[in-house]
Amino acid sequence: MDYQMPITGTDIWYYYICKREVWLMKHQIAPDQEDESLDIGRFISETYYQRNKKEISIGNIVVDRVRQEDGQLVIGEVKKSSRYMKSAKMQLLYYLDTLRQMGIEAKGELLFPEERKKETVEWTEEAKQELKRAMEDIRRIARMPVPPASEKIHFCGKCAYREYCWAEE
Repeated sequence: MDYQMPITGTDIWYYYICKREVWLMKHQIAPDQEDESLDIGRFISETYYQRNKKEISIGNIVVDRVRQEDGQLVIGEVKKSSRYMKSAKMQLLYYLDTLRQMGIEAKGELLFPEERKKETVEWTEEAKQELKRAMEDIRRIARMPVPPASEKIHFCGKCAYREYCWAEE
């Protein structure tokens, strides 16, 4: 059997934001750990939903919240903002797909505590196909000898890699 480079939910998350970030993460180049955006994310993760906090690691996924509702397993992903909705949705779909491959049926919910917003996410065959394409592309990007060129996008301003990408500007 051919080796398949492992993919994580974080890889999926970054893939839908910035391909360069995927390369940096897969090459273990850490973002600025003092970045305010990372601090805010850690604070939200540690502060909200403490009563229902049931973080769990399963293989290569870490789910922020797990609960049962009407006999159905519900996994939750807590995010600081819905600004990255596509990334958050695909990350959660990746978790649902991973659980499904283990024989565990679940539905998902994205939680945005600062916005008092919740969105239900359900696994579909179409999502599975999109995930498959994304995972193949993540592996392709990771095998590149150098990162993709810097590309100014609207997420750059709050990115913990911004100094790495734009130091020479």
